Amino acid sequence: MLVLLPPSETKSDGGDGAPLDLGDLSMPQLTETRELLVQALVDLAADPEASCRALGLGATRFEEVERNAKLWVSPTRPALLRYTGVLFDALDAASFTKAQRDKAYRRLGIGSALFGAVRAADPVPAYRLSGGSKLPGFGTLAALWRPELSDAIVTEADGDLVVDLRSGVYQQLGPVPGAVTATVLTEQPDGTRKVVSHFNKHHKGLLARALVLTRAEPIDVKGVARVASKAGLRVEVESPTELIVLT
Repeated sequence: MLVLLPPSETKSDGGDGAPLDLGDLSMPQLTETRELLVQALVDLAADPEASCRALGLGATRFEEVERNAKLWVSPTRPALLRYTGVLFDALDAASFTKAQRDKAYRRLGIGSALFGAVRAADPVPAYRLSGGSKLPGFGTLAALWRPELSDAIVTEADGDLVVDLRSGVYQQLGPVPGAVTATVLTEQPDGTRKVVSHFNKHHKGLLARALVLTRAEPIDVKGVARVASKAGLRVEVESPTELIVLT
């Protein structure tokens, strides 16, 4: 089973790993595009104001630009520990035992506008690039990644079930045919249901945690639903490829 998480805009600083070596990342067929984008961000960082515009940052968010300027030389840490925020708080990788963390490294992947997708153990630096960003001289990131990312993820899964928890913009970078997706809906007092961003991220983190910790090896949406239910999540099977998680 390969569980794909969305990345987060927020990332931890520092790390004790060697500087970025694209050869250390999973899915090596993506190396050429990764190198192109990393160098484009480094070059763009020479103009902080242009960087802020392209990255959708406030006019004074130069610390994010500085991260990009140092992409080739800053320290790395495993992707699982690089990304922060609501989903990763709920995943709570810091609480994993060594055995559980090793399982997380085997089962989890993370979507990325910069790297396409990485495995949870892949060493990555802090950076800023969102799936909806448009860099000068490039088209959309979806147009850049889509020709190769889908095949790379399918190859990486090697026939196992893919549970795609990425948000829509990251799914568009590389759709995975047949993957199980999860839609998180908050039920209102009147019975209506809607997506609420905070709860969406939190419950996807809880689902990812359950899928890491389980001894089961789900092969379809029903198997994923059983794991989620045992973890205390309220779920419904909407279709052979969609799970509804209710909050």
